[in-house]
Amino acid sequence: MTGFFGIRQFAAAAVAVMSLQAPVRAEEISVTQWGASLYGAPYAVSMEKGLFKQAGIDITGIIGSGGGGTTVRNILASATPYGEVAVSAALAAKAQGLDLIIVNTGTRSVAEASMVTMPNSEVKSVEDLVGKKIAITSPKSVSEMLFLMVLKEKGIDQSKVQRVAAGGYVPALTMLEQGAIVGSVLIEPLSIIRKDKYRTVYKAGDILKPMTTSVGITTRKFAQENPDKLKAIIAGRRAGVQAIYKDPAETAKIIEKLYKLEPAVAKEAVDNMIGPKMWSEGEFNVTELNRMVEGLKLIGEVKNDVDWSTILDKSFLPADLQAKQ
Repeated sequence: MTGFFGIRQFAAAAVAVMSLQAPVRAEEISVTQWGASLYGAPYAVSMEKGLFKQAGIDITGIIGSGGGGTTVRNILASATPYGEVAVSAALAAKAQGLDLIIVNTGTRSVAEASMVTMPNSEVKSVEDLVGKKIAITSPKSVSEMLFLMVLKEKGIDQSKVQRVAAGGYVPALTMLEQGAIVGSVLIEPLSIIRKDKYRTVYKAGDILKPMTTSVGITTRKFAQENPDKLKAIIAGRRAGVQAIYKDPAETAKIIEKLYKLEPAVAKEAVDNMIGPKMWSEGEFNVTELNRMVEGLKLIGEVKNDVDWSTILDKSFLPADLQAKQ
């Protein structure tokens, strides 16, 4: 999920973008963690198979970013201001007064997140982490949020487990190997690439229920002035999602090329996301949106419940998806 964020910084940076202009091709869109996480798989498949063109729009490229405010800035500076961002980044931008709307759901699973330990470690379960030290990537990151959600689900007081900010997944693994911690958060495909070096303590998707992790956003102005183009983007992405579930093997080959992965790693990464239905076709599920909000409350990035009626607009979804709740 790779959408790993530090939201206050994103929101502050996003406000400044209102004065930016960038020479971006008209049919480029923005996707968080492009080429680094599986968020972007539907876009890669749709471009590779010509599904965007079939939907009525020619997406010529994807503007990648490390997530959060960077993706929001890319979206607002683009001639086609649509992109997929973490829910947190969308809410932060909205809270800063940016006139953005959420027009579709992107991903809805945390199945790619896990915690690992060393093969000879005495830690066998979440409960065994009590009184010990583990590594997250950074304070108020997705990695910390999911860990706190796992502790809450298991009925464990978060103060009973010490969290150390490692600054990233690879540094966290280095700390683990050096014995400075007993457990490290991890994410695919890195967890697949290095699976022979560590033992999995838990997979987040086995403990936590599905939740909306990324959403498609645009400006209200663009939506009002270009409804057909926006509908075509959403429909083209949906076709990519359907193609993923229809032929995971073909998707793995596309991901292999995009991510520069070994064939076996790409196949396992895609296959692992098929069961939990990581990619939504675009419909909104308020229950799954609210689960993400509860997680954001745990790290202090959201204080109150979200009134989704002020930011969601399902009118650009295909009619059958509009009817879903």
